[in-house]
Amino acid sequence: QVQLVESGGGLAQAGGSLTLSCVGSGFTFVLYTMVWYRQEPGKERSVVAAIDWSGERTWYADSVKGRFTISRHNAKNTLYLQMNSLKPEDTAVYYCANDRGTITAGGPSLRVDYWGQGTQVFVSS
Repeated sequence: QVQLVESGGGLAQAGGSLTLSCVGSGFTFVLYTMVWYRQEPGKERSVVAAIDWSGERTWYADSVKGRFTISRHNAKNTLYLQMNSLKPEDTAVYYCANDRGTITAGGPSLRVDYWGQGTQVFVSS
C-alpha cells in the first residue's frame, strides 16, 4: 500500500521550467530521505537530487546543480523538483523514491525502499 505518485511532467522548451511533485502515502514520510532519479532514453537510471528528512541537507548531480531545486513539505507528504533552464538532455522519465539512508558530503547513501511510476519530461531544442 506504499505509493509514490509523481506529477508535473510534460513538454517544455529549452530554457524553460517545469515543477515536478511526488505525493507519498502508506509510510511515515518524515522519516525518509527523498530522492529524485531520472532515466534518459537508452541510458541507466541515475540520481538527480536528494533531500533529508528536515529539508536542511540536499544533494544534486553536477549536471543539474544550479538549475534544479529539490524541496519537501512534510505536512503534505510531498516532494518537489523545480527545474529551471531546461536543456534537451534533461529529457527523461523522472522517478521519486523514498530512501532509508542519509546524505553526507559524498552524496546520498541510496537505500531505496519504493519507486514511483515515473513522469515523462520532454525538452525540445
